Amino acid sequence: MKRRTELITGLDVDTREDALAAVEIAAECSWFKIGAQLFTRCGPAVVEAVRDRGKNVFLDLKYHDIPNTVASASRAAADLGAKLFTLHASGGKAMIAAARTAVEGTDTRILAVTVLTSLTDDMLRQEVGLPETAAEAVPRLARLAVEAGAHGIVCSPREIAMVRETVGPAPLIVTPGIRPRWASKDDQARIMTPREAADAGADMIVVVRPILKHKNPPEAVRLILEELQG
Repeated sequence: MKRRTELITGLDVDTREDALAAVEIAAECSWFKIGAQLFTRCGPAVVEAVRDRGKNVFLDLKYHDIPNTVASASRAAADLGAKLFTLHASGGKAMIAAARTAVEGTDTRILAVTVLTSLTDDMLRQEVGLPETAAEAVPRLARLAVEAGAHGIVCSPREIAMVRETVGPAPLIVTPGIRPRWASKDDQARIMTPREAADAGADMIVVVRPILKHKNPPEAVRLILEELQG
């Protein structure tokens, strides 16, 4: 059966009012991403406010710390009602396993971030210090994360196929770096259109600026959903 790819609208704004306004204009979406920008300004209350409107929250804070600290943060995310949250696969197996133990028995699932979509191969080598290309690092980190207990992977759309081959059919693949053909590329280095990502096997795509910066955001949501549906 063909996978149904869902749209996640990113709430990369500064205020609770702007976030809830975005939830209203993107009301056809059932998933919303709250990242470091909004969470740092508004805290857990904004997660609760989005959930109170019947929406699912993807808490994208990319935990990366010692296992005990990440376990505590993971349990807090579950207690807050986040259905998905992120941590860095590069934190290692012990950290990921501690996070998985912390959320057992809840509806919260863990997504491991492999390589940020803004990083090029040259940046990985020269700045991060990895002796790998993204195409080499992503499947290695994806396998490590799933073996340690992550429920899914965040990766560039260009790596969807290799991640699926690496981790199999069950884990979620959530994909940022999505730009409809009518939107600007911005700072994402490895991108696809919504349809291309869906065809490649993404379970969820994350779209932020093409929706929030569109002159008619509800129309942008409609166009993306239509594209996902083929």
